[in-house]
Amino acid sequence: MGIMLRPPPGTPGSALPAIFIGLFVAFGGVLFGYDTGTIGGILGMNYWRKEFSTGYINTKDHLPDVTSSQSSEIVSILSAGTFFGALTAAPVADFIGRRLGLIACVMVFCLGVILQTAATQIPMFVAGRFFAGYGVGMISATIPLYQSETSPKWIRGAVVGCYQLAITIGLLLAAIVDNAAKNRNDTGSYRIPIAVQFAWAIILITGCIFLPETPRYLIKTGKPEKAARSLSKLRRLDVEHPALLEELAEITANHEYELSLGKATYFDCFKGNLGFRLATGCLLQALQQLTGVNFIFYYGTSFFKNSGISNPFVVSLITSCVNVGSTFPGLYMVEKWGRRPLLLFGAIGMAVCQFIVAITGTVAGVQNLAAQKALIAFVCIYIFFFACSWGPVAWVVTGEIFPLKVRAKSLSMTTASNWLLNWAIAYATPYLVNNDPGDANLGSKVFFIWGGCCFICIFFVWGMIYETKGLSLEQVDELYAKVPHAWQSSGFVPSVSFQDVADVQHQQGAQRKMSLTDYELEAQRKRSVTYNEGNEKEY
Repeated sequence: MGIMLRPPPGTPGSALPAIFIGLFVAFGGVLFGYDTGTIGGILGMNYWRKEFSTGYINTKDHLPDVTSSQSSEIVSILSAGTFFGALTAAPVADFIGRRLGLIACVMVFCLGVILQTAATQIPMFVAGRFFAGYGVGMISATIPLYQSETSPKWIRGAVVGCYQLAITIGLLLAAIVDNAAKNRNDTGSYRIPIAVQFAWAIILITGCIFLPETPRYLIKTGKPEKAARSLSKLRRLDVEHPALLEELAEITANHEYELSLGKATYFDCFKGNLGFRLATGCLLQALQQLTGVNFIFYYGTSFFKNSGISNPFVVSLITSCVNVGSTFPGLYMVEKWGRRPLLLFGAIGMAVCQFIVAITGTVAGVQNLAAQKALIAFVCIYIFFFACSWGPVAWVVTGEIFPLKVRAKSLSMTTASNWLLNWAIAYATPYLVNNDPGDANLGSKVFFIWGGCCFICIFFVWGMIYETKGLSLEQVDELYAKVPHAWQSSGFVPSVSFQDVADVQHQQGAQRKMSLTDYELEAQRKRSVTYNEGNEKEY
């Protein structure tokens, strides 16, 4: 099989344009990761706590601070914005396209950054967090959509997974900038980390101006000539090349087959086979959040600080470095191992690490030096398992399991479920771990919750995640139509040509409804008859 990721033998053209375009679009994940990561450091800055305090004095260090409810609101409002932004992404991406949709996402994000940078009180800061979150939510649904619709099937998983890599790089950059600005005794301590986001936005908007629209969107909107030119750029083939015409014809035939089943509405996303795929995507994204990763990146600095660790900013910087480095093997393994094995590997590893952290903190106490070292070590190992599996693969799977007619709608809802759980965790965590009056004061015991959710992940992957490695987006439709159980999907070999299906539909008439298997059998019968007639004439 070889170590390197290579296209199938005899593949014409070049995948490099599509790969480079997919990698550039993934840069939008830096906005996501940086905006998510920077708030954890800002909440730990003494100047920011004093500036935005409304009179509350922290009982631990007797300094002005924001309350648990205020920090909960500030952190979680971003996730509330992302939830609505993700749902908005579908109509925007279907109406103005994937490329222009990305530009619109970044413009909304910039409005939020402006408000946060100018803020000196909590209400304006919260408003900025909401609009930044709205833009991030739109970005998080649109980028995997664009990448999935442009990438060659043999490397699609690695390209879409680079979105998660960009998120981890954003988190790392946030930790670096926060660490550099934390000791400033002026508004620059929080304004500099926030304003840096304008640089990421400018890079993405500039690049999007030159990106091609996805050929699948152009087919969906009835522009076959533009779709051919777009695919020509992505595959580095002439518009008349037989391989390009074949791929374009298959995309077109698949879309026509989907349309023959009826026009897509949001209600259709919940029906039958599509409903199962939507449930799979939503649960996958929700469980990704329930593994507890954003507890580390939202509240890690505060948690390590309250645990008695002397350099919480440095520890957060270390966890961010581990997060980035561990994503690279995930991009390789998603194509070599496949989606199911990698998700199972990650779920088992995360569950073990979370339970060890919870037990260590509960039995030995976080003030114990050895316990602190063990806590940091197993948090880093947990991040390794997350970053090489559930981090990138959740975006890969949700980006490729939906048919074209509902892809934008379904992907927006799966992404919204990610942000809904993200919001719930961001909102509830201060009340779970802090020791203010009325708070649960769980401390490290909160890792029992995350560990239990990771244990659930194991059974979810086994029962619901289909193996889609090496399949085109059109072949994924055939997989779900033919294979009844997820654990049977690894041995699936595609055999349907949607061009044959289209021929049968034209012959049988639009009124006659048939299953995909019936269409395949009819197409085989037709080929057999044609072959026999040809032999008889030759004889």
